[in-house]
Amino acid sequence: MFRKLIVAALAALALNAWAAVDINRASRAELETVKGIGPGLSAKILEARKTGEFKSWADMVERVPGVGAASAGKLSKGGLTVGGAPFDASALPANKAGGKKAAKVEPGNTGESKPARKPAKADKAAAAAAS
Repeated sequence: MFRKLIVAALAALALNAWAAVDINRASRAELETVKGIGPGLSAKILEARKTGEFKSWADMVERVPGVGAASAGKLSKGGLTVGGAPFDASALPANKAGGKKAAKVEPGNTGESKPARKPAKADKAAAAAAS
């Protein structure tokens, strides 16, 4: 009988160790139990949380510096949740979901690449002789 009680107590503790850690409720120590969260990232999370709870994973990725879609996915697999929900990459905007950023187009920039090389002196001399 006594063994069964000890086994049940240990099982309950083991389940708590694997329980999800909600980013809006967790202390610094609890955040650091998630694989991938160390002292630096936990400090960033707590600093961002001072302005209010995270509404979604997209909100968390936007507000916590250094966290992108890839790292958010890894943190979720490690047991982190936002509002009890695991990470869903499809909920992020396209530019936050790991896609490439759009090229910045400036006036006069058509988006074409630059010439592969500068004209050689011989090319300039030939062009001058032809005119």
